[in-house]
Formats: sequence, C-alpha cells, structure tokens
Amino acid sequence: MKVVIDSAIPYIVGVLEPYAEVVYRAGEQFSSSDVRDADALIIRTRTRCDEALLEGSRVKLIATATIGFDHIDLQYCASRGIEVVTAAGCNAAGVLQWVAATLALLARTQCWQPDQMRLGIVGVGNVGSLVERYARRWGFEVICCDPPRQEREGGDFVAMEELLPQADIVTLHTPLDDTTRGMINPQTLALMKPSATLINASRGEVAQTEALLAARQTLCLDVWEREPNINRELLAKAFVATPHIAGYSAQGKANAAMAVVRAVARRFALPLAGWYPSVVEPVERKDITWEDMCQSVERYCNLPSESAILKSRPAEFESLRNNYNYREEYF
Repeated sequence: MKVVIDSAIPYIVGVLEPYAEVVYRAGEQFSSSDVRDADALIIRTRTRCDEALLEGSRVKLIATATIGFDHIDLQYCASRGIEVVTAAGCNAAGVLQWVAATLALLARTQCWQPDQMRLGIVGVGNVGSLVERYARRWGFEVICCDPPRQEREGGDFVAMEELLPQADIVTLHTPLDDTTRGMINPQTLALMKPSATLINASRGEVAQTEALLAARQTLCLDVWEREPNINRELLAKAFVATPHIAGYSAQGKANAAMAVVRAVARRFALPLAGWYPSVVEPVERKDITWEDMCQSVERYCNLPSESAILKSRPAEFESLRNNYNYREEYF
C-alpha cells in the first residue's frame, strides 16, 4: 500500500508509516509519477486532483485536509470510482476566532458596539452557523443568506440582494462553486452601503479582485484570487490582510489530520479509527462575553501584526502560510 501526503499537513508524520509506504510532497509538486502506484492521496488545496494527475493511477481514495473541495475534479473522480473525503467543519472554530478578532478590531477603530450593527452572514454551514451563534450572543442583529439551506429547510434566510443593502458588515463563508465564483462583483458591491465592511474568509475566487479594488467598503481579507500571487494593490488597500490562515488553529489542524487519517483507516481497514494527535488538547465550545472576547482575542490572533507582516512581505505569502504558528482556540 502506498500513500502520498502533502508535506505541509501537521501532526501526520509517522502515523501511517507502520502500515504503508508513505511519500511526502509539497502540495503543488504532486506529479502523475508520484501517484501512479499510490492507493491514497492526502492533500490540501494546493494539489489539483484531476485527469492530468490521476489518469492511469490506482488511487482509490483522496482525503483532503480542508473543508473545501474545489481543487478536486469530483466528476472525474466519480467516473473512476475514486472516493473523495473532506475535513468539513474541522476549522470552524478557528475561523470563528479570526472573525471575532476582525470584529473586535473594527469595533475599536470604528467606535461601535454590536447592538448598533447589522451583521450579514453569507453561507451558514459549519463556519457560518458558528459565527451566527456567537454574533447573536454578542448583541449583533444578524441576517443570513444560504440558498441551499433555504431550499432544503425553509427558515428565516434572505436573498443576497436583500441582505447586502441592509448589512453594516458582510462576512462570507461559502464554498467555491459555479454559484459562488465571482459573486462579489461590481453589481453586488453597488448594493452594499459604502460605509459597510466586507469580510472574506471563504475562498478568494468568491470575490473579483478588480471589483474589490474599486470598492468603497472596508475590506478584511484572508483569501485572495490567484494565491499565492496576490494583487499587491488590493493587499495595500485591505484593512485586514492575512495569508489564508483564518482556520489555522492547532485544534483545527488536528481535526483535519484526524479526519484524513481516519478516512484512510476506514477505507483500508487500518487500526487507526480512533486516532487523534496526542500533542493537541481539544477545546470545547464555551460562551464568552463581547467584552471579554475584545479584551483577550488579540493575544491569540493579532491581526494588526499579521497584516503588517504580509503587507511588508507579500512575496512570502506561501511561506508565511506554511510556517504559520498555529493559534490555540480558547472559546
């Protein structure tokens, strides 16, 4: 049995070696020769899994240590009988912490309290629903847009065209697919209040760079089109600018590693069904007041410092991301 693993995935070195031949590669350096005789791939977003990589291989499982799957050609994989597993929900609390730090920074610099603000959440899945839960407790008026959930469940969702003009802050937590690619564009930005803030911690391609460059709104961005070759003018303009690390908590990374290892264990009958990284302490969700969060969050997620680093070293985007010091979750 052979497994090829993205070398940037933490906590996983040595786990599968007793049961398989394991090869580590940088995510963008996976080649067809690497995977031809592999049974499983463990990847991140930097590995494009499609016909060009997979044709002629014996791969049976692709496990991605990410919540997104837009880097995987699902149709091709289905046609070849390749199972695809994601780590959905693994980093929801880490993204929540980044969003909370963003809100605290905005409140301090713009001088507002939550009960004065209407927060619009676009995409209310694992991450968006957690942001909704805490935002309501902190006193924000919250409105939500999630067309797939609305179609499945009904409920109190609103359309994007209704949410954007109402919201003082819009935070994006959608997957990237044909319905969300480029959904933040000149037309949708024109619906937003000029004084509003746009937060994007989903996927860079959800928002069009040229539209953001012309936007009057405040921009808080963790994700960018064409990563790692991001637009320098947009980087300079963004109020918050981080290198796609919103979900980079120790617990989130441990959850992702757990998900992919357990997926391989299940598929190939390995005795790792209960594995979790022993070096990480899981954190249960707990309540925290707005005041306590604002006083404490910068110790865990210092956005002014992290933004300054990226703005001064934009060519090091990928290195900053891969060598990020994972935050500890604390609520």
